[in-house]
Amino acid sequence: MKCSFFIPSNRCHWFLAVLLVFSLSAKAQDKQDSEVDLSKTPKRIIRACCVFGYDYKFWGIPFLTLDQVIDVTELGEHQYMGGKKEVVGTLYTHKGGFIDIGHMRDQIDWTRYLYELILSQRGKGEFIMPLRNEGGSKKLYLRVPEDFSPEDARLLAGKITYDFSLWHEISTWYGASAVPGLSEKFSSFSIEDVYSNLLGIHIGMKSLTSDKLFNEAVTEQILTAMDSLGVAQSKEESYQAYDKVVNKWYTTKKRLPSTRTMKKRDPDVLRFSKPWVLPDSINPNDPPITLNVPLQDSKGKSLTNYYEFTIDLNYRFPVEEIFPNRTSSLINQNDYAMLLDHITKELRVLEKGILGE
Repeated sequence: MKCSFFIPSNRCHWFLAVLLVFSLSAKAQDKQDSEVDLSKTPKRIIRACCVFGYDYKFWGIPFLTLDQVIDVTELGEHQYMGGKKEVVGTLYTHKGGFIDIGHMRDQIDWTRYLYELILSQRGKGEFIMPLRNEGGSKKLYLRVPEDFSPEDARLLAGKITYDFSLWHEISTWYGASAVPGLSEKFSSFSIEDVYSNLLGIHIGMKSLTSDKLFNEAVTEQILTAMDSLGVAQSKEESYQAYDKVVNKWYTTKKRLPSTRTMKKRDPDVLRFSKPWVLPDSINPNDPPITLNVPLQDSKGKSLTNYYEFTIDLNYRFPVEEIFPNRTSSLINQNDYAMLLDHITKELRVLEKGILGE
């Protein structure tokens, strides 16, 4: 990221907001391995990353250019809740499309946190965890049986983590943002976000089965996943992949945070996530890898029987339009389908307008 040190006074608020968004991880932990502190709920967004594409300009700051493309050899060592030994950014894989490493790492850590929380609540009745406001006030209700196995705890942690991550995409579409005045709608349902989130959940669940320290296990599992997905062998290869979809899937002709920087988005993510790969990157004998959302425990019972994630929607949501027969603004994870259907309809209108420009 390049920028001048001279900031016109009327644009300082934008510059400070941008700096805040892209430096939140600077205060993160820097330990070889870290214990899970169940008394402190993690931030929804632990690491600040990333935007789909490169060479973006920001509105009001003409000398600032955003480029977060990385090489797989630069990933470093994973650190629970973030740290200086790890790297975030985006890269291309031939069977998983573009991967946002920051999104992936966040869901790895949330999966671990929730796994430990679930184990700690076995047989204790209903547990209520207030969560940070995001599109409304949020709460998690857990009901974990005493005989709940570690395997089922991993699956449940993965499902709840996915619901949390998907809510972030939904809420930002309707105006939620981490920095007041800095809209995040431009990146909502970006075609790499949900796949990267779900990839992190699968890596997190797999790492929790290891006898190694969590950070070490995750570092290994990330590299294994990258290899399985056919990761680009150089940063230049990822740049070339972006170049093939510029002005098709995204454009740098618009400045961030314009919602028109993304020409394509993917809201078809309720039960699985299919990767967006380049047509010339597909090998019929070794096809792209679709990732499934954990839905059932080891006995085939729905994981939603063990929890409820509720959101009391704020004024930004057109509740009567989305839920015409609803008298309350309180929803839960089972209402995602109706929200995604509404977003899909709005996206069709938006994309039609963008593609016609």
